[in-house]
Amino acid sequence: MTTALADLLALVALLLLIVVTGGIGYLTFAEWRDRRRLQAEQKEQRRGRKR
Repeated sequence: MTTALADLLALVALLLLIVVTGGIGYLTFAEWRDRRRLQAEQKEQRRGRKR
């Protein structure tokens, strides 16, 4: 019985690790994408001023 409980807890811990790692990866990707978009907008605004 305790082995089954330990296996279940290990599986839950592994799943939580995967979910948290995936969440951090997604947030990192979203931040990178937003930063790139902001830089492109700023570059476009600078081009508009020079004309």
